[in-house]
Amino acid sequence: MRAVTWHGRRKVSVDTVPDPAIMEPTDAIIRVTSTNICGSDLHLYEVLSAFMSPGDILGHEAMGVVEEVGPEVGALQAGDRVVIPFNISCGTCWMCAQGLQSQCETTQNRDQGTGAALFGYSKLYGEVAGGQAEYLRVPQAQYTHITVPHDGPDDRYVYLSDVLPTAWQGVEYAAVPDGGTLVVLGLGPIGSMACRIAAHRGNCRVIGVDRVPERIEKVRPYCADVLNVDTDDVEAAVREQTGGRGADSVLEAVGMEAHGSPVAATAQSAAGYLPAPVGRLVMRHAGVDRLAALNLAVSLVRRGGTISLSGVYGGAADPINMMMLFDKQVQLRMGQANVKRWVPEIMDLLTDDDPLGVDTFATHRLPLEAAPDAYETFQKKQDGMIKVVLKP
Repeated sequence: MRAVTWHGRRKVSVDTVPDPAIMEPTDAIIRVTSTNICGSDLHLYEVLSAFMSPGDILGHEAMGVVEEVGPEVGALQAGDRVVIPFNISCGTCWMCAQGLQSQCETTQNRDQGTGAALFGYSKLYGEVAGGQAEYLRVPQAQYTHITVPHDGPDDRYVYLSDVLPTAWQGVEYAAVPDGGTLVVLGLGPIGSMACRIAAHRGNCRVIGVDRVPERIEKVRPYCADVLNVDTDDVEAAVREQTGGRGADSVLEAVGMEAHGSPVAATAQSAAGYLPAPVGRLVMRHAGVDRLAALNLAVSLVRRGGTISLSGVYGGAADPINMMMLFDKQVQLRMGQANVKRWVPEIMDLLTDDDPLGVDTFATHRLPLEAAPDAYETFQKKQDGMIKVVLKP
C-alpha cells in the first residue's frame, strides 16, 4: 500500500509499504477513505523528530470502511463505515470507565511514562502505524472506532477522530460562565473549531487571537472580536472588553511551537539536529517549549479564571510563571482529548443543517501523494492552509 512516512526532520515521503494484517484478536483493518494532516503532526515534522524512526507511518485522523476483523471485535464487521479515534483505548479499564480514554490502562506506554497509545505518534506513544495510508490496522478495535452512517460526505464525520472532540473538550475545560468571555489563542484547526463550538453554545462572548490573516478571517463570523498579535495590543484590548478584569477563560490552542519565543525556538532547533538518543534526553530534561502563548494566556485570564490547554507541549522542565498563576488563583486544565467521552454530545450536531460548518471546514483536499508538499506548506502557514484532508 501507499503511506506517508517520516524520514527525518522536515522530511516526509509517500512510499510503498507492506499492507497491515490482523495481529491480535481485537484488531481490525480499515480501508482509509479520508485522512487528515493535524497541527500535532507538524510537531513530529519539526520538534519531536528525536522520538521518530525512519519509515514511521504518520497520521492519527482517519476514517474509512472495515475490510477485515479479528474474532474479538464485538459487533464491528466488514463493511461498517467508521471513524478512528486518535487514542487507542480498550473501553473496559478503570480509566476508560471514568471517561479518560486518553489514559487507558490497557494501552498506556509505561516504558515511556505516557498515556494511551496514539496512532502515528512516535516512540512516546507506542510507535503504532498511523492512518495517512491506504489501509490502517486498528488495535482494540472493539472500542477504538466510531460507527457513522453510510450516507453523508466524509468531511461531516472525519473530524470526530480528533478536531471535534479536542476542541469540544477544550471548551468544556475552559468552564466559561454564562455571559462570560472566552479568549481563544491560536486559530488553527483546534482553535477555529473551538470558536465555532463556543458560538454554537451561545452562552459566552468569544474573542479569537492569531497572527495569520486567513485564520483570522475564517473565524470572524463566530467571534465578537478577532485580534492580530502583530498589530493589536491584545492585553489592552481584552482588558477594555472585560471591564478591566481580563477574560473569564482562555483556551490556548497553540502549544510548544508558539511564535515569540526566540530562545526556546533555538533550543528546539538544536535538539532536532542532535542524534536521536541525545535529542530525546534534551526534550525530556530541558525546558524547550516555546511558552509565548501560555504566558499570554496567564496574562489575559482574570483572577480566579480558567486556562484550558489544548496545545501540545513536550518539554519536561519548562519555566512557567508559577508565581502569577498562584497569585491570580488560576484554574488550569489540560490533556489529550478523551475522544469517545465527547462523541455522543457531538454526533447530534453532524446533520444536514451543519451548525458547526464541518462540511466546509477543510481548506485543502488533496491526494495522498501530495502529502510532502502539504506538510511543508502547512508548517510555513502558507496558501491559506488551515486544514488538510488527504484522499488515498
